[in-house]
Amino acid sequence: MRPTAGEAATPAAEFIEASRTLLARDYMPRLRRCADALSEADVWWRPNPVSNSVGNLLLHVCGNLRQWIVGGAGGGPRERDRDAEFDARGPRPKAELVALVEATAREVDRVLADLPERSLLDRIEVQGFAVTRLHAVYHAIEHFSYHLGQVAYVTKLRTGRDLGIFP
Repeated sequence: MRPTAGEAATPAAEFIEASRTLLARDYMPRLRRCADALSEADVWWRPNPVSNSVGNLLLHVCGNLRQWIVGGAGGGPRERDRDAEFDARGPRPKAELVALVEATAREVDRVLADLPERSLLDRIEVQGFAVTRLHAVYHAIEHFSYHLGQVAYVTKLRTGRDLGIFP
């Protein structure tokens, strides 16, 4: 589903609403469709030792969203073991991974819904970078999209079909 133009009263409100819409109503359905098409083995398949599996990418987007939006923009906990996201080799079940991403996306949505517009230009530190809250949100939503593209590519590669998730 493509995001629609909002009826936000301010550019800041539109930015927050667009971020929420992209994650919940655009990216998450596409991610679920990819996951549904993959076998349990395909979720942990790697084309070579230096590439990531879909399972790694799902763990990674959760870690990134939690660090940059829940912890960074929202001021919540920031504990993260980034290396573990990429070191995992399974066999964590696909349903558990998808549920983790869904729970993370709901948490992100709650943070964004409560984020005061006036705080978007406040400076915070995330992963050693001094950024604004706006930057942190923008980074994390864009980052999710980037890895969703990788998940979609692997899904097409492993299934041999176009899932029709990108117009």
